Amino acid sequence: GEPADNADSVRGAINILTRNELFHLSASRVTVSTVAPTPEAFHEFVDSRCALAWSVHAVRDELRKLLVPTTKYTMVQLRQGLIETLKKRSLRTTMIEVTLIDGVNDSIREADELADFVSEITKVPGSNIICNIIPYNDIGGGGTASSFRKPSMERVWEFQKRLQELGVYAKVRGTRGDDESAACGQLATSRSRKQKMEEFEAYADE
Repeated sequence: GEPADNADSVRGAINILTRNELFHLSASRVTVSTVAPTPEAFHEFVDSRCALAWSVHAVRDELRKLLVPTTKYTMVQLRQGLIETLKKRSLRTTMIEVTLIDGVNDSIREADELADFVSEITKVPGSNIICNIIPYNDIGGGGTASSFRKPSMERVWEFQKRLQELGVYAKVRGTRGDDESAACGQLATSRSRKQKMEEFEAYADE
């Protein structure tokens, strides 16, 4: 779910994970990822010992509205919310997450727009911006997403190369769970509930 919608519980979990007498994880090993439903969403974690990740996917407002239908603010408004939060944080590492979809947001144009968009965030002293490029996982289904397809790796690498040429550190996330349609949080299956139950019962009988 969206962490900003359950901020108290998420902050509590972060505290448990990073307290020395408990799990003792480094703050840099804990990341909270948000789509930023509001500019204030980032501020919910201003004092939390974690890195922030923003699921951006596109910076052009009309395109992001297509990809993130719940969007109610412009990307400039949301970016300003992140900038104001980073200025008050001690850990200023931020991941900008972009799921690339074939023919939708994987062109050089989108890479150029993203680099220009991120340049304002990098002006925050001590900021460390990492662009996390995620090839889309084709899971089928209905609605707008039914037409979405995974881009070729050549397109993904071209996107990454362009960002790096423009001074943005970018890495490509390896996908896992493609065979089960479970990669990158996109849990889905075309098998029926009955079939899954039959498989479970067969496994239990072994």
